[in-house]
Amino acid sequence: MMTAETGNPITIGVLGSGQLGRMIAIAAAQLGVRAHIYAPDANNSPAGDIAYATTTAAYDDDAALTAFAQSIDVVTSEFENVPARVMEILAAHCPVSPGQAALHTAQNRIREKTMARELGIDTPRFWHVTSSNELTAAIAALAGPAILKTCEMGYDGKGQARITPTDNADEIFASLGSDNLILEEMIAFEREVSFLVARDKNGTVSHFPPAQNDHRNGILARSVAPAPISEDLIAAGQAATAKLANAVDLFGVMALESFITADGRLLFNEIAPRPHNSFHWTIEGCATSQFTQLARLLAGMPFGATQSYGTWQMDNLLGEDMDTVPDLTATNGVHIHLYGKAEAKTGRKMGHVTRQL
Repeated sequence: MMTAETGNPITIGVLGSGQLGRMIAIAAAQLGVRAHIYAPDANNSPAGDIAYATTTAAYDDDAALTAFAQSIDVVTSEFENVPARVMEILAAHCPVSPGQAALHTAQNRIREKTMARELGIDTPRFWHVTSSNELTAAIAALAGPAILKTCEMGYDGKGQARITPTDNADEIFASLGSDNLILEEMIAFEREVSFLVARDKNGTVSHFPPAQNDHRNGILARSVAPAPISEDLIAAGQAATAKLANAVDLFGVMALESFITADGRLLFNEIAPRPHNSFHWTIEGCATSQFTQLARLLAGMPFGATQSYGTWQMDNLLGEDMDTVPDLTATNGVHIHLYGKAEAKTGRKMGHVTRQL
């Protein structure tokens, strides 16, 4: 796709060089759109191997960021913990996705849960914890099992600890190495379900079918979609996701991770204003994948259709699963996506597979 002003192909800038950037670049290329990857390790990276162009530079290199911004038409990020000043620099030159408000909110668990609660979306009980004394008081107030997390930067089960009322608060507080924590009520949930919405510059939204998720050791292991939940719950989840997207003026895609309790309540867990692991099944399973939808929005195209082609299962391939790949390549009906990472490590996402159920 060409820009009307120059007649040149549109170029999407992507902050980050991992697998999400790689899949954005693949989807963009299929639309005739270029991807330019910016990261400290952009060269020889999963995303850099696929992209039209790369810039290898630090996120605090103002000169490199400015040159990058001048070479692209729009920019997005494959991770939400982009330093705020990076988006401020880029926003002076081109549109930014998912937007500064979306990133600012998603970068802090207290901010995102507070926003959800203020919007009337149910959340587990939570407390902001900045000292071991505050942790002791919060544990006493909760009087039940809980999970303590860093407010920022934690992912895939990192930066968190499970707590019972009899645990030593001083030791647990010290173990996380931060004075900016959140204590959350442990939910006895029946299902974990994620919702994904796309929102354009005009505030129009498009929903994907939800996914049901299973985690192992804090890492997503499997998603099945469309999730086997009631139409009422689907409507509630999509309404909550749209409300959150509007509140942060989202430009792009955003996932809502939620719990569904045994009595049928939907509870907010967290948001991710980017493509989400639990929607990788959309590459084969939807009329438009999450990555293609994002590329379309960034390039100024209309939404693609999002109906699912039946029921799909997505399984992550971690470092310890790589010995199964030869058998998977010989299995009919299995779609294999490997991310091109140089080294397989335990717990590291090396790829995923999808299959229709």
